[in-house]
Amino acid sequence: MKQLYIKQKVFSLSGKFTVKDQKEKDVYYVEGSFMKVPKTFSIMNPKRDEVALITKKVFSWLPKFFVEVNGQEVLTIKKEFSFLKARYTIDAAGIEVQGNWWDMDFQVLQHGKVVGKVNKEWFTWGDSYKVEVLNEEMEAIIIAIVVAIDCVKADEAAASSAT
Repeated sequence: MKQLYIKQKVFSLSGKFTVKDQKEKDVYYVEGSFMKVPKTFSIMNPKRDEVALITKKVFSWLPKFFVEVNGQEVLTIKKEFSFLKARYTIDAAGIEVQGNWWDMDFQVLQHGKVVGKVNKEWFTWGDSYKVEVLNEEMEAIIIAIVVAIDCVKADEAAASSAT
């Protein structure tokens, strides 16, 4: 099992942050596109090679986000039409997210087997998440899922504050 920590900087306009291991060593670098269309987040390894890309679909009636890992689209997060509360679904082949993913307390399953766990760290400055990777082959996918869900949440918060 490997533990990773994601901490976003509250006042970072560029959308840059890192994913650290237990020894506080940078394991992944995340860079968001600021004021660029389409909005993207690139996840890179320590050599700065891109391992995952999150892209918000531009001309869509309801928000939709695509997640690619190593050039393969692995999942889509899309908003469902709802009158009361915002509802999102995650579509992925063989990958499932169970738990309260809106509050960042969930498990990632691959074909029914738990491969990762995510918990929001409370009482911290900015959004901080503890990520337990149980299957290291799924590490980039799990990190991409966490960043994508956080991106969806930030997008939803920005949309609701604009209205």
